[in-house]
Amino acid sequence: MRHWRPRPFLGFLLLALFIGFCPIGHSSGSPSNGPQSRGEFRIKARIKTGLEVFLAKHLDLVKGKKVGLLTNPAAVDSELRSAVEILARHPGVNLVALYGPEHGHGGQAQAGQSVSYYIDSQYHIPVFSLYGQAGKTIPGMPKDIDATMRSFDTTNTGKAPERAMVQGIDVMIFDLQDIGTRVYTYISSMALAMQACAEVGLEFIVLDRPNPITGSIMEGPLLEYPQFSSFVGLYPIPLRHGMTAGELARLFNERFLEKKVALTVIPLEGWRREMWYDQTAFPWVFPSPNMPTLDTATVYPGQVLLEGTNLSEGRGTTKPFELFGAPWIDGYELAKKLNDLALPGVRFREAWFAPTFSKFQGERCRGAQVHVIDRAVFRPFQATLHIIKTVRDLYPDKFQFHEEYFDWMMGTDKVRKALQSGEPVPSIIRGLEKGLQDFEALRRPYLLY
Repeated sequence: MRHWRPRPFLGFLLLALFIGFCPIGHSSGSPSNGPQSRGEFRIKARIKTGLEVFLAKHLDLVKGKKVGLLTNPAAVDSELRSAVEILARHPGVNLVALYGPEHGHGGQAQAGQSVSYYIDSQYHIPVFSLYGQAGKTIPGMPKDIDATMRSFDTTNTGKAPERAMVQGIDVMIFDLQDIGTRVYTYISSMALAMQACAEVGLEFIVLDRPNPITGSIMEGPLLEYPQFSSFVGLYPIPLRHGMTAGELARLFNERFLEKKVALTVIPLEGWRREMWYDQTAFPWVFPSPNMPTLDTATVYPGQVLLEGTNLSEGRGTTKPFELFGAPWIDGYELAKKLNDLALPGVRFREAWFAPTFSKFQGERCRGAQVHVIDRAVFRPFQATLHIIKTVRDLYPDKFQFHEEYFDWMMGTDKVRKALQSGEPVPSIIRGLEKGLQDFEALRRPYLLY
């Protein structure tokens, strides 16, 4: 009779399986490299959103009050139930009105498109738009949505709740997922709603959510206030601000609002400043049509600035803000020159794409894709300044700024002028350090984590 003997490779396999299933510790390496360990998953499971904390501990704040909710589909709990569903069905909450930011309460509208007032068919609650006020038509929008966006987003007209929109509520709740960049307009909608509520004596509650690109990194210039204050940046904070919406609400209320609102912020439980969104175990629900993934949010603090140029920022593709280019670019040459810079944490790959809408709709574009290989050291603002400088150097007769809009987004005209004068990017970055240090001191009393 032949006796079975374990082969060496089977022994290694059994050992590997044993190690894989036994929670005996995990690597302390960067969370951006490789899958999360079982131990890290247990840590993630303890984090709670402001929505969940509010439901568990703070329903007394709305007892006997008529509630308005400023939100969109990305405001969900850990089981993917929307804030609207939860609050509309909760016996302790009298939800009487809904408010939608840019992209609409349903999150379906593209940048620059206003959304009409309507009655929610599921809960029979009025839905008010805070982006374009009741869907007033903007001349030219159907023809050139990019130009409309550049024009409409630099004003505050039609962005704050009108008195008639809030006269039927006692308290407004804000629950929107910000993505950590000043020009992402949800924090502007929050500030304008706070001001509107202050003017009529309403309470304002912020249900906090994570900053998906961490609360520990800041980049870019401080907005020059009030010269460059607009809907794409109301107050003097950096382009990448490193704060949560709740922390920003506290800062805005104490330092910038003309009249303080009766503000309550419900913090997250278990979140730490150094966490990326995928370390929270919260499901990613894209907060706007062109923010499909955390990868998008990671590059956005820099790549969004391409909206202020004649380069495509990848809108109309499945990789918005990761892809960029134009019909007149040699993508191979561009990617090579960018990679020769050896920027930290990023590589560039030659890419072709044809946007289905927005700039160069239906045209074959060449350019590159941003591939973040180490997000801990990658600095998107710095990378995009190098992209702009490199494209300008390669194609001086083709590249153009939309100067006014670029400056509004940047919060200053100094960066554009420095690029146009040929100032090296490292010098531009060094010139912004003092502003970031000043903001670090300014924000400190308002941090919650």
